[in-house]
Amino acid sequence: MSHFYMNVDNRTEASIASEQISINALKVIRRLTEHGYEAYLVGGGVRDIILGRKPKDFDVATNAHPDEVHELFRNSRLIGRRFKIVHVHFGGDIVEVATFRAARDDAKEDIDTEDEDQLNQTESGMLLADNVYGEFEEDVFRRDFTINALYYDPEKEEVIDLVDGEKDLKSQTITLIGEPENRYREDPVRMIRAIRFKAMLGFSINEASAEPMRELGYLLQDISPARLFEEFLKLFMSGYAAAVFEELLRYELFGWVFPDSRRAMDYAPAEKLIRAALDSTDRRIAEDLPVTPAFIYAAFLWYPFVEEKKRLEEEGVSHVEASNEAAANILAKQQLFTSIPRRFSGPMRDIWYLQYRLPNRNKAQSLVRHKRFRAAYDFLLLREQAGEKLDNLGEWWTEYQDANETERQTMKPKPKRRRRRRRRERPT
Repeated sequence: MSHFYMNVDNRTEASIASEQISINALKVIRRLTEHGYEAYLVGGGVRDIILGRKPKDFDVATNAHPDEVHELFRNSRLIGRRFKIVHVHFGGDIVEVATFRAARDDAKEDIDTEDEDQLNQTESGMLLADNVYGEFEEDVFRRDFTINALYYDPEKEEVIDLVDGEKDLKSQTITLIGEPENRYREDPVRMIRAIRFKAMLGFSINEASAEPMRELGYLLQDISPARLFEEFLKLFMSGYAAAVFEELLRYELFGWVFPDSRRAMDYAPAEKLIRAALDSTDRRIAEDLPVTPAFIYAAFLWYPFVEEKKRLEEEGVSHVEASNEAAANILAKQQLFTSIPRRFSGPMRDIWYLQYRLPNRNKAQSLVRHKRFRAAYDFLLLREQAGEKLDNLGEWWTEYQDANETERQTMKPKPKRRRRRRRRERPT
């Protein structure tokens, strides 16, 4: 057991009832404590309950090491390589269990020489690994924001707050734990997370935590594309994408993750199209309708794709080859910053290619059966909403879908009659 004891000053006014917590999370905590370990509910689950929101999931922090947790729960799986966590499965419900970690500086004296690569950093100060086990208090101060560093002890029915997280919840403020510039340099993704919580909760970022962000945005280029893709999903696929986009622009971070998209805002109505796509995505999520990252990526990169296709065609490349090559070029450039799995890049290409086929109204019957037609049609409407002049093509397709077969036949463009040349009479 850890030697941490909660002082009276750490007790908070916040109250959490056991019925507000997943029974499976309580089972995990109970079994860990019964075997002599410390275990607490932590992070977003605690934060959301105090705010009166419904938590998406429940995480547990403990001083038990992953192998020890795994041994206690037959229904668990070890996740990760260097710093393992444990997923305890209860049907479709997963409780994530993580071992207390220590901050980099606190842990340095406690690791073996052969493990010093755990603490490697880039020249800019970015932490390449954060996988040293620690004590309760070390785990608290290693976390990113005060509002995510609240721990709940179900046995004592107390919230433990060492960082004034409850105070920040009341004032609706996002405050980074520690010196902001150093914490952002250790992990630049914290800037994106600050924006995500601001958009999700409607909070403000405190001045000291916000001030370095514009100057340090370039550090996001050091983050792996795979990790930034995961952050992309959290930013734009959670129902508050439009607000996130607004904040990414405000703090000048968007261009470091989507450089071609940001440049397109200077020569095309890219910003209008992106806003329209994100508003549409937020509405669909609110209505519990399906959404896909492919659609958002298609909007982000549409104008860079159009510009690249135009450049290739001016060099003499055929329309079809230019479309394929332009899509490949734009995707390859973006994947230097965020991964785009094939399951999304394929549909994204289809949405783009169909924009050049939809004007062919004579092919309407086959186009409407295309598996990506609906997404391409929605995208077409957004292009018009962004200001593109498309000869009322969106309205025509809307009417075509509502029309019966007879009406559809009358909507087809009439073939142009060829003017017959008058034969010249041969001189006799």
